[in-house]
Amino acid sequence: MVESMASPRIDSLDFRSKFRDGKLGVLAGRDFRRFYVGYSASLLGTAMSSVAIAFGVLGNGGTATDLGVVFAANIVPMIAFMLGGGAIADRLGRRPVMLAADVTRCAAQGTLAAALQAGHPRLWLFVAAAFVVGTGNAFFQPALAGLPVQLAPGGRLGDANALLAVAGPAAQVAGPALAGILIAATNPAVVVAVDAASYAVSAIALAMLRFPGVDRSRRRSLLSDLAAGWAEFSAHSWLLAGTVQFALFNLLTWGPYLVLGPVLARDYLGGASAWGAITACYGGGAILGGLLALGRRPRRPLAVANLATLGFPLPPLALALHLPVIAVAGGALLAGLGSALGSALEATVTQQRIPAQALSRVGAFNMVGAFAFGPVAFAAAGAVAAVLGARAVLGFGAAWAALGTLLVFAVPSVRHITWLATSPDDQQARSAENTAHSQPAAT
Repeated sequence: MVESMASPRIDSLDFRSKFRDGKLGVLAGRDFRRFYVGYSASLLGTAMSSVAIAFGVLGNGGTATDLGVVFAANIVPMIAFMLGGGAIADRLGRRPVMLAADVTRCAAQGTLAAALQAGHPRLWLFVAAAFVVGTGNAFFQPALAGLPVQLAPGGRLGDANALLAVAGPAAQVAGPALAGILIAATNPAVVVAVDAASYAVSAIALAMLRFPGVDRSRRRSLLSDLAAGWAEFSAHSWLLAGTVQFALFNLLTWGPYLVLGPVLARDYLGGASAWGAITACYGGGAILGGLLALGRRPRRPLAVANLATLGFPLPPLALALHLPVIAVAGGALLAGLGSALGSALEATVTQQRIPAQALSRVGAFNMVGAFAFGPVAFAAAGAVAAVLGARAVLGFGAAWAALGTLLVFAVPSVRHITWLATSPDDQQARSAENTAHSQPAAT
């Protein structure tokens, strides 16, 4: 009788133990679990609101040009303020910076939702809200680059980054579908209000986190902090090579693909439904890639991450060759898989190799460098395609993506860098602890 009453307790403990030791064991940590729920909620809200804002602008009599202005207003502050955002996050601490960004973005979207519900807001209000949200992104994203080292044990960093790599694509798959249902049942204002609420959820999750703050004993100017961040960033050839690779990739391959892909889908694949299927396959592939990264500890992580990007040339190449929709969608799935797998591994290597107090600045330099040419690609793709043809532009982009991957793979540090069990800060702390233990006891 005693044994039968005790067995459920034993089974429960055994289950929890197996969960902590499994691939999802990083979610057993309270702080990471709370943050992940809040972060995933905000990503879902953002994916939903992008659809609602597009319909809100067009429903108020706006044009495609007006919509482009709104989207540009979201991107420009990210490029303009991200370096400062990284320096401030390393200086003041990541949690308070991310918390302030969430509160600001919540207020901006809440204001836009109220204006949409009340009537027909002017274009400038859409632009202003997009600018404020983009500014919040400029501070949130660099801080996020260094947060996992504070939330996940060193041995779980890879799993934490894998789950973060899954959250975005999952939101991109589910968000537009949910937004479409809500808009059909209500109106765009409700969806934008849901986005505002999702930022509030993220802010509450951040406010509940408990971990040590940053050391503010050494005061330096913001420019000195940025210079130190650049010195750390530029000291690693593998980081420089990857940043240059993706700067040119976004300019020559992915930007033109996102602009010209819908055009070719309309011309020979059947229109919006075909492009929607291709986009969904990319998101599904990214989810698979993130899940594939769980529990993986490749001996040469950057080599694997780099080779994973060989999936990127496939969808633009399939379009350039006028292949059927199933071939383009299959290429998009492989591109998404490689993107999530590669980003999870690269993020883990960065967190293992860069001191924690510089991670946000290094992440900011990496993101600004990689995405700075994005607006140029969006603006120029159509004009270049009008002269050379869309298929030629996409074919060149596919060739460049493959060549860029091979060139980066030729960098010795990319091929030879190994997986570490701990970060530089963990190693320093362990060394200090060993030194303290080796000292004779005070009498």
